[in-house]
Amino acid sequence: MHCPFCHKPDTRVVDSRLTEDGMQVRRRRQCEGCGERFTTFETVEFKLPMIVKQDGRRESFDAAKLRASLERCLHKRPAGTASIDAAIAAITKRLRGYGDREVPSRRLGDWVMSELRRIDQVAYVRFASVYRKFEDVQAFREEVEQLERDLPSLSERQLPLLDDLPPGERKP
Repeated sequence: MHCPFCHKPDTRVVDSRLTEDGMQVRRRRQCEGCGERFTTFETVEFKLPMIVKQDGRRESFDAAKLRASLERCLHKRPAGTASIDAAIAAITKRLRGYGDREVPSRRLGDWVMSELRRIDQVAYVRFASVYRKFEDVQAFREEVEQLERDLPSLSERQLPLLDDLPPGERKP
């Protein structure tokens, strides 16, 4: 690797470690010419399948485009970047494990919808309205009703109140 300071071609690795997530190798290097130290990161580059659009065009998967779409749906919603990053990671993992060289954009859209459904119901309906090309209010109503049927009721997701706990489990 060339030194970023003096551009000499001879650098040596002083230390190598895995990053916390185990997906990169962090290498500390030192230039043989000028003695400066710098860090490089080595990652595996996956060949992801091509996305086949509805009109037959083929595009490379673009994580930045996916991020922009998710951010648009989650605009002004209580979802942080960590949940967006997790959704992108889950979708990318599905793409890697898909097994074919091409993935229909419909399948990718379904994966996005399942991730949005998990993150935020409003973002899910926002995405569904564009993805499924809702034409009227009835289509929205049907999607929301389906969402309500599929999700557990509020009482099942809510933590028990203090009075609902048995006497032995109450904390003073």
